[in-house]
Amino acid sequence: MAAMNMEINANNSERGSGRPADRWKPHIVRQLKLRDQAQHAGFQDLIRFYTRLLEKTSMASGILGSASRLPSADCSSSVSSLLSQNELKKTTGELAYQVVELQQQIKIKDCVVEQQHARMEEAELRLAGAAAARRDLRARAALVQEGNRELKREYDGVLERHRGTERTFREEKLRGCRLLEDMICRKQQAAAHMNSRNERRSRAREANLQKELQTAARMNVSIDGSAGSSSLSAPSSRSASPKSETQESTERRHTRLFRRKRRGNSVCSVEEDLYSPVGFCLAARVPARALQVLDAHDQGINAVKFSGSSDLLATGGTDRVVKLWDVKAGMLTYRGTLDGSTEGITSIEFDPTGMRILAASYDKSALLWRLDDSVPKLTLTGHSRKVTAARFSSSVRQVVTGSADGTVRLWDLQRAACVHVVEVMSYCSDLVCSESCIISGHYDCKIRLWDARVSGCVQELPAQGKVTSLDISPDHRQLLSCCRDDCLQLVDLRRSNARICFRSEGFKCGSDSTKAVFSPDGCFLAAGSADGAVYIWNVAKANLETRLADKHSSSISAVAWSLSGEYVVSVDKSRRAVLWRDI
Repeated sequence: MAAMNMEINANNSERGSGRPADRWKPHIVRQLKLRDQAQHAGFQDLIRFYTRLLEKTSMASGILGSASRLPSADCSSSVSSLLSQNELKKTTGELAYQVVELQQQIKIKDCVVEQQHARMEEAELRLAGAAAARRDLRARAALVQEGNRELKREYDGVLERHRGTERTFREEKLRGCRLLEDMICRKQQAAAHMNSRNERRSRAREANLQKELQTAARMNVSIDGSAGSSSLSAPSSRSASPKSETQESTERRHTRLFRRKRRGNSVCSVEEDLYSPVGFCLAARVPARALQVLDAHDQGINAVKFSGSSDLLATGGTDRVVKLWDVKAGMLTYRGTLDGSTEGITSIEFDPTGMRILAASYDKSALLWRLDDSVPKLTLTGHSRKVTAARFSSSVRQVVTGSADGTVRLWDLQRAACVHVVEVMSYCSDLVCSESCIISGHYDCKIRLWDARVSGCVQELPAQGKVTSLDISPDHRQLLSCCRDDCLQLVDLRRSNARICFRSEGFKCGSDSTKAVFSPDGCFLAAGSADGAVYIWNVAKANLETRLADKHSSSISAVAWSLSGEYVVSVDKSRRAVLWRDI
């Protein structure tokens, strides 16, 4: 190695003296020197052993040389000694080479052993870690198993409680069904008893009337021939008084218009069978200001309606009563309360005579009152869910009701019984009657027209959304519907494809029972909004006419326009009623 270094240095010196050295050659020289130093350290022991061996060899050769210089008799022995010396040198060199190889192998084996020891230590560390992790996992598994056993015990307890609760629920459900059936049975019995009592009263009034007529017929009549005139005489003042009263009552009854003949037995009285002249409106006046604001009910108000004479107003709310108000000189004056409903009122309707009020209720029934009696005259039961609308049909002896149970029922007031049921299978929100046609609005975004003569659906009209209310124009040619998409739709019943939508910025249908109405002349539309304002549209111009605000603090549920066209009343969910007028 030293000779190689000297040779490399000599070559470098010669090349340095001859021409400039390339840049890469000094780098190679430095790398060779570094490798020589690194390898030289590993062969130090071998070099020392080899040097000692050479010293011993040189010593043996000296001894042999001295022996050769001595005189010898036998030349062959000197030759053999030389051969043996050569063999010894050769053997020594081979042994030295084998020693070097063995040392190199020993070092390699030592490195391998060290690597294996390192790997073994690393494996032992991993094994120790795995054993610790295994112990941890076993501990966690034991905790999880204990937790699972605890959860299993809790689950068994909860399951047992659930089974007990389910048994109790079934028992309570059966008990509720029995109570409901009992309540319906008692309600029907009460309705039948009330109908029977009213019929007895009606018959008693008829008997009294017949008795009075018979008494008047038995009165003696004397004719004074000298005077040429007739006069009524009675044996006493006691007999004259009933006659005069009977004549006056008879005259009053005969002066009524549109008298109808009463047939058979009925819960309706003679006065209820008589039509009375109904007022009409030439031109409705658009209200501009509020005349009166009052809290009309104890809870929210759902319905409001004017009578045909426009001097009486009825309101119904969730406090289960119908209140009557006299409308005089721009003021609402409390007149009375009609009781009998066990839940909230959803709609109100006056009959054409203005003597009776029909109301729908949350208690799955419709109730009929006389204005002079706070107790219901009739209670119509049969729906399985709340009754959302109740209207008099074209005949005052028939009533139509719509319910959330998806049925429309036709009732005969003479028998106080349901005569026909129509299954719609969709929530009925409102209905109106027009001669022989019944129109109902539903939550499935459809308006259905029914022929009362054949009791079948003759037409379906699409709506913009869930229908919340219906109203028909005074000439029965146009139908107004209010929908949950914040739109009022006007449909021409003669041409069902002709539709006009009325919208306005700020108008929002506040509930699923918001009511919209026509003005009595059919020129305007009115509806209450969720923002507490009354919106009035002009039908001819198809735009917003006015907006009445700042009087309601909650969503307006219903609006009513008097038949005279003079007043508008709006009611809201916070029990407030507002009377509006143009001046």
